[in-house]
Amino acid sequence: MVREPVSDSESKSGGRAGASSLVSSQVEMRRELDRRRRVRNKVPEWPLHVMLIPAVAVIFIYSYLPMYGLRMAFQDFRVSRGLFGEQEFIGLDNFRFLFRMPNFLRVMGNTLWIAFLKIAFGLIAPLVVALLLNELSNQGVKRVIQTVIYLPHFLSWVILGGILVTILSPSSGIVNQVLGWLGIGPIFFLGSNDWFVFTLVSTELWKSTGWGTILFLAAIAGIDPNLYEAATIDGAGRFKQTLHVTIPGIIHVIALLLVLSLGDILNAGFDQVFNLYSPVVYESGDIIDTLVYRVGLLNAQFSLGAAIGMFKSVVSLILISSSYFLATRYLNYRIF
Repeated sequence: MVREPVSDSESKSGGRAGASSLVSSQVEMRRELDRRRRVRNKVPEWPLHVMLIPAVAVIFIYSYLPMYGLRMAFQDFRVSRGLFGEQEFIGLDNFRFLFRMPNFLRVMGNTLWIAFLKIAFGLIAPLVVALLLNELSNQGVKRVIQTVIYLPHFLSWVILGGILVTILSPSSGIVNQVLGWLGIGPIFFLGSNDWFVFTLVSTELWKSTGWGTILFLAAIAGIDPNLYEAATIDGAGRFKQTLHVTIPGIIHVIALLLVLSLGDILNAGFDQVFNLYSPVVYESGDIIDTLVYRVGLLNAQFSLGAAIGMFKSVVSLILISSSYFLATRYLNYRIF
């Protein structure tokens, strides 16, 4: 059977028909996508907004309403006149007095030094523990270790403060008893300016290291297993795999945490210091937050206390803004 040749007009009409059917199918597909999008957008979102109300209320009550009290930093505040009464406006006198205080520079130095040590070791210790846990092949042992090192995170410094005062006692504490067995004299961990900062940093690491490993373990879990297989084929052992695969794979997380921690440089940990320090160690352990507590609440100098708190807030705002700018610029990190 001989097929008759197709004329040019028929082939063009057939091509036009195929093109038109393709265009119509694309149009139908676009209409279907638009219809699904409209249906999805019709899903009520008000329950989600209702769920946000408690969180927004808490932030408004405890974060925004107290900002009204910042006006006290520029006033000679008298309690007898009331919070909303007429107060004498004195401008920047409280800030001038603050900067002339003989112990202000020492308090600033203590705050920066303690915060720097906590940030540095608080980044290194969880990283090392996460790398060690990652090398454990026995999952049961790994879970037990993780549970044990996580537990201190859930205890408040009020509880831990009482425990540490007992176990670090120079006369009856178990730590000094062990040191005595080793021939080392009793050490006043909480009563010596030489040891107090070390005690703060070490106890903070004991409390927070386990919790800090979660982020690093999550980052390690996201590394491509094929990289480890390739490293094994090339003859790399566990140490070299950690050095050349694991650490480079999470270096962006390490850098991000380091940059974002700049905002906490003035937060040396009020809860911890307040529950462990005493007038004996003010020289090395007094920080901005404890100074605000003593000046504003114990001595009832509310205007000066507000000025100190405002000074810390302004500096912290600058540092936090700078840290997020660096994280956005160099590490492609965005909140919104």
